[in-house]
Amino acid sequence: MKLNYFTNRFSTVGRRIVTTLLCLSAIAFVWQGTFFSNTAALANPATLIAADVGDQVKGAADEVRGRSKDLIQDTKNKVEKTANKNAAKVDEADDEGSGVERKAKRDKDRIEQRAEEDANRTEKAVDNSMNAVKGVVDNIKDAFSK
Repeated sequence: MKLNYFTNRFSTVGRRIVTTLLCLSAIAFVWQGTFFSNTAALANPATLIAADVGDQVKGAADEVRGRSKDLIQDTKNKVEKTANKNAAKVDEADDEGSGVERKAKRDKDRIEQRAEEDANRTEKAVDNSMNAVKGVVDNIKDAFSK
């Protein structure tokens, strides 16, 4: 059954009201659980919440750093493996040691070198980003603790 114009509008408004109420009740539930589960938070909530959230963000940043570095190393290894596989195919196809084979080996070496350089550069950028996140978290924690 196709809804007419007014019924469609009422349906849209009803969905938005239900969504709003659901979000407000979720916020209220989280808010109530945060402050009344830890009575020490009632005395100075800003400091405790900032410290707890700051520690969580730092933990998440360390986890992201570790996963990023693992991903970077996996990608570097896959690139090197592919370069080695391609060079081996050229070597198998050409038994005489021709210029094509030498070029394939030079290309393999160049690809491996660039993969290593790119991986190191990317890991350094990840470290810089995560250190910046930790610095911001420390600054926010210091601002709430004063």
